[in-house]
Amino acid sequence: MGSVQIVTTVLAAAITAVAVWLAVRAVLKMVAVIRLGQPAPERFADKGTRAKTMLVETAGHTRMLRWGVVGAAHWFVMVGFIVLSLLVLEAYFEVVSPTGGLPLIGGLAVYGLVTEVIAVLGTVGIGVLIAIRVRNRPTRPGGRSRFTGSTMWQGYFVEAVVLAVLVMGFVIRGFKVATDHFEYPAWATPVSHAVGALLPAWPAGVSVAALIKIAISMTWLIVIALNVTMGVAWHRFLAFFNIFFKREPARPAGSGLGPLRPMTSNGKPLDFEEADPEKDQFGVAQVEQFTWKGLLDFSTCTECGRCQSQCPAWNTGKPLSPKLLVLSLRDHAYAKAPYLLAGGGKDLTGEEKATAAQLAHLDVLTLAEAEKPLIGDAEAGGVIDPDVLWSCTTCGACVEQCPVDIEHVDHIVDMRRYQVLIESSFPSEAGVMLRNLENKGNPWGAPQNTREDWTKGLGFEVPRVGEVDDFEYLFWVGCAGAFEDRAKKTTRAVATLLNEAGVSFAILGEGETCSGDPARRIGNEFVFQMLAQQNVETLNEAFEGREQAKRKIVATCPHCFNTLGNEYGQLGGEFEVVHHTQLLAHLVSTGRLTPVQPVDGGVTYHDPCYLGRHNRVFAAPREVLGSALNGGGRADADLIEMPRNSERSFCCGAGGARMWMEEKIGKRINVDRVEEAMSTGARTVAVGCPFCSTMLNDGVNGKGAGEQVEVVDVASVLLRSVRPDTAPGGKETAPTAG
Repeated sequence: MGSVQIVTTVLAAAITAVAVWLAVRAVLKMVAVIRLGQPAPERFADKGTRAKTMLVETAGHTRMLRWGVVGAAHWFVMVGFIVLSLLVLEAYFEVVSPTGGLPLIGGLAVYGLVTEVIAVLGTVGIGVLIAIRVRNRPTRPGGRSRFTGSTMWQGYFVEAVVLAVLVMGFVIRGFKVATDHFEYPAWATPVSHAVGALLPAWPAGVSVAALIKIAISMTWLIVIALNVTMGVAWHRFLAFFNIFFKREPARPAGSGLGPLRPMTSNGKPLDFEEADPEKDQFGVAQVEQFTWKGLLDFSTCTECGRCQSQCPAWNTGKPLSPKLLVLSLRDHAYAKAPYLLAGGGKDLTGEEKATAAQLAHLDVLTLAEAEKPLIGDAEAGGVIDPDVLWSCTTCGACVEQCPVDIEHVDHIVDMRRYQVLIESSFPSEAGVMLRNLENKGNPWGAPQNTREDWTKGLGFEVPRVGEVDDFEYLFWVGCAGAFEDRAKKTTRAVATLLNEAGVSFAILGEGETCSGDPARRIGNEFVFQMLAQQNVETLNEAFEGREQAKRKIVATCPHCFNTLGNEYGQLGGEFEVVHHTQLLAHLVSTGRLTPVQPVDGGVTYHDPCYLGRHNRVFAAPREVLGSALNGGGRADADLIEMPRNSERSFCCGAGGARMWMEEKIGKRINVDRVEEAMSTGARTVAVGCPFCSTMLNDGVNGKGAGEQVEVVDVASVLLRSVRPDTAPGGKETAPTAG
């Protein structure tokens, strides 16, 4: 060992020791913070499925590859980071000796080839990612960037380190080539040989370059160890755990889509009959009241802004960015952690749990952070502004886009639950809706005895449960379908089509009440459970004696479809629920409904969030519309897709109980969506949700385009094609009442 090697070895050992010590300290701190969260025992169930899902999502990059080039580039960088860690290890042998290398595999040509290819592709990949970050920098001219609000220096730093490490790998190999110490043939390592041809035959160059590579790598480790909230770096380690512990690993959609996480206290579902606000946790009022998985979510955020770029609130000038919300909660959690780890915290009555002696060593900034309300405006110094909390439509675009499976919607609703149930703090106009749900069983406050008025004048009898001995489907009409004028047309169209196809069905009539979706999404879990338990009891009675496969419900509202099918199981109601577009698609494909009149003028389809993104029903409504467009054998008309469609569909603005709240900030979400629909040139905008129908109709009317564009349900489009005689003038979907 020469003098150069002695120096490089000592320096490499010193910087590595410091980096490892700081990294261990950082990991212990991070684990301690995450463990402050509430229990979530269900996250440890079904470990086999969790492990499989984690491996598929990480190794297969199934979520990232949806973005094409950026996904592929990220995959190469990820693989490079994992595999080329061996080259960093090899550098420790090279600082000791210019001819050093890894034992056993170090001299194998296949190892040289694999690492060469990965290094080349990794270099190209990181170059692409750097270019994308620069091109989308927040300061660029024109429009908001998905990186707005991200800590940009951290991203640039991480990408620069990756690039430097990859380059130094080629430099080390180049010096080995130049000094004739390289063990791999040119065919396996052509780039390394090309670099070697440019470098001088400097024997010490290998050890010096290896030291530089180690120093760069350890500097990166030191920097992230000193910045435990540096998600753009830490996600490389945390993403595996966050994906493994996702809520529902078997769901094809994002884990946090579909059903909401039940309201829990100390890791157990809350029983409202026995719950005590002084002993049981009602929603989330303090950051430590999130589950440990929530705190892991916040720590894992990569600040990529995919959620932000798809959020309807952010895209229409609202203060909500799912990314910035998560980052605010993350920063608050880590700033408050010393206080919590010292024994501090408020009990459920608001009393401090720690003694003065326990908190005596804390600095004033930590104590000030501990006093911040979780929800509060600028004057109150809150972590999350109320306008941020109430801007969410729970559309799930953030969850669907997140590459590391953060469950934004669950966290937002948990905070809403505390605000509604304990603080009684929510937009005032939503109070009318909640009172109507409690007193009338529907958000419009309509008399229950008018729930069957939509059946008048149909020309055939609509049977009620109890009036017929048997039926194949229970038709869940929903509140909108029973009371809202536009939605009643859809209800009548569906009933007419089912009757036309010979499908036996029955309705609950006055026995049906609201599914509870608006109450649950606004955060009023008490009202939701009251309504849901009543409906579950009614439905179980209606299906009494039937096996699971024959407890079939068809619903026209995606919110009811999602609630009945995904959430009633939490309360003992197990049913097979289909959306009306799924049933209609089946009836058309089996020849029980035959379109005969093609629809003219062009049709575009708006994917409802709770049908498409939350429940992955994309094909059925398009199949129905395709059959209507090509009715009577015509085969030259195609559905015109909007730029944002399917899983990336843009929300109408009504979800999350926003249907009953005023939109006072920024551009109206429904207007943004209507403008996109109108840009297709289609005269008909087909929908599969009564909320979407209302919002998009209002948007069309607001644009003064009612004569040019019509918003109508998929069922009504099909009815016009199947029975043109029932739609005089092309505007009416069924015979009018009377």
